Amino acid sequence: MMHHQFEHLKVWNDSGVTHVRLDRPDVHNAFNRKLIEELHHAFQAIEGQTPGTVRAVVLSGSGRSFCAGADINWMRESLNFTREENIADATRMAEMFAIIDRCPAPVVCRVHGAALGGGAGLTAVSDIVIAEDGARFAFSEAKLGIAPAVISPFVLRKIGQSHARSLFLTAERFDAARAMQIGLVHRVVALDMLGEEVGRVVKEILSSSPLAITRAKQLIARVPSLSPEDARQTTTEAIAELRTSTEGQEGLRAFLEKRQPEWSI
Repeated sequence: MMHHQFEHLKVWNDSGVTHVRLDRPDVHNAFNRKLIEELHHAFQAIEGQTPGTVRAVVLSGSGRSFCAGADINWMRESLNFTREENIADATRMAEMFAIIDRCPAPVVCRVHGAALGGGAGLTAVSDIVIAEDGARFAFSEAKLGIAPAVISPFVLRKIGQSHARSLFLTAERFDAARAMQIGLVHRVVALDMLGEEVGRVVKEILSSSPLAITRAKQLIARVPSLSPEDARQTTTEAIAELRTSTEGQEGLRAFLEKRQPEWSI
């Protein structure tokens, strides 16, 4: 994938890793209609690649913050929206979160500064979240008279009802340590170590089978809602498919022959 021309995003590819950087630094990468549309397009393009081409996605933000939620001008516009316009607007946002959530390649989220509202929603749809120790988070919607509605399916799956009850209802800001404690964040490092830690995680991903990672991600999304019988069928079929796949055969042979598998970068 080449550099895409986006207004509010920088997207580039570096040896199998696609970088998607929110690029509205003057407003802390806040969401407006255009940014939502461009994120949707960027992840649609990733989804449309030949399987295994994009091995990992790194999601980050330019400037001083990762993403500070909704843009003030976009919110001002919405004051005059009809019910239908509000539903269409919220649906576009929901579809953007959904396409990131189901991205076939693992999404590594690099969080610095603030991740508020929809910005915290982006961390919820990422697979691996690495934050700097000064990062601040909030599901701040109730402070503005709204609720974290569109992001709630993704956030609830990530942090569970107990933490959502505590954080949605106070709409309070919380630090990276608390974000890690509730499972929203997986690793907290000093700001100057953020790039290095993201690189380390990406390296782990690149030494794992792309097909196996995609299948694992699909299983994580599907298995919790299946009955025990359906879960047994889905999981046994998944392992049978992987064992007989080119990558499954290669992985086992490489292990037995004490060498690196072909997919390892």
